[in-house]
Amino acid sequence: MPRRLAAALSASAMTVTALVAATAPAQAAPADTSQVLAGWTQTDAGSYRGWVAARGNQGKWSAYAFDWSTDYCSKSPDNPFGFPFETSCARHDFGYRNYKKAGTFTANKPRLDSALYEDLKRVCAQYDGAKKSSCKALAWTYYEAVKKLG
Repeated sequence: MPRRLAAALSASAMTVTALVAATAPAQAAPADTSQVLAGWTQTDAGSYRGWVAARGNQGKWSAYAFDWSTDYCSKSPDNPFGFPFETSCARHDFGYRNYKKAGTFTANKPRLDSALYEDLKRVCAQYDGAKKSSCKALAWTYYEAVKKLG
C-alpha cells in the first residue's frame, strides 16, 4: 500500500476513534482507557476536536479518572503576542499527565510533542503574512522547548 494511502487511512482511523470516544455514553464503563487516551492525543485536527469536546464535558468521562489539570504553557506565555496557545498547551498537559499516570509516557512523548506542534500550527493558520510567520516561529520554539525540556 502506498505510504500516502496508509497515512491517510491511519489519520482517518484516529479521527473516527476520537469521534467515537467523544460521543461515548456517560454510563459506559471504561472498557479501554488507553484507547480513549490515544484517540485524544493524536496529531490530527479530529483528535484535537474530540479532546476539546470531552474537556467541555469532563463529567461524562469521570469513570476513566483522567487528569484534566493544566498549567497551560507552563513557564512560557499562554498567549504570546496575542496568539491563543493555551488550549493547545492544555491538551499537551493532558497527554503528559495521563501517559505518566499510565506508565507509558516515554513511548508516547514524541507524538504528544508533535501533536502540540500541529495544534499550534493550526492556531497560526488563521493569520496571514508576517503575523502568520511570527506565529509559526513561536510554535516551532514551543515545540523545540517541550521536545528538549518537557
